[in-house]
Amino acid sequence: MSGFIKERKKIIMFTFASTIISGVFSMAFSKNVIESKGVVNSASSFYDLAINDINGKKINLAKFKGKKVMIVNVASRCGYTSQYEDLQALYEKNKDKLEIIAVPCNDYGSQESGSNSEIKNFCETRYGVSFTMGSKQKIKSSPISDLYQWLSDPKQNGWNSSLPSWNFCKYVINEDGQLTHFLRSGVNPTGNEMLEIIDG
Repeated sequence: MSGFIKERKKIIMFTFASTIISGVFSMAFSKNVIESKGVVNSASSFYDLAINDINGKKINLAKFKGKKVMIVNVASRCGYTSQYEDLQALYEKNKDKLEIIAVPCNDYGSQESGSNSEIKNFCETRYGVSFTMGSKQKIKSSPISDLYQWLSDPKQNGWNSSLPSWNFCKYVINEDGQLTHFLRSGVNPTGNEMLEIIDG
């Protein structure tokens, strides 16, 4: 019996070690920032798209021509929700050249279950958000919004096929309407990686 227990312990320890090693390698080789290489030839224009804001008013994205635009899928009950504070700080420093569009979505862990009015109140009251808030959209579930179809379809945007892997993933569109970067949730909006992109 003792031999059986020892063998079970070995198996458990091996499984635990394998899981840790797998996680370390995954973190080491998973790129947080993916960027386009060379000239981007989009089949369709970012500026042809429109979204509804948090109040239900239509916004034509062509109004942001000449600025960088960051699209962020957001949620109010996520471990990354505090990034709202950093997004607001980034926006306040760079709003002459940067527009941020936050897109609430309940597809990731059901962490954005509230209504548009509840989300708006939460963001404005808790974080003083003054950048553009979109209305809730579907990103992983059907039907995917036109905006996220464009962001994740290389036939439309020219190169990128990545949908958000979790809440608070970021896409950056340059002043000419070209998608240039996809950034994962862990990239802080006020960190050096982001600032280099915004200032570039």
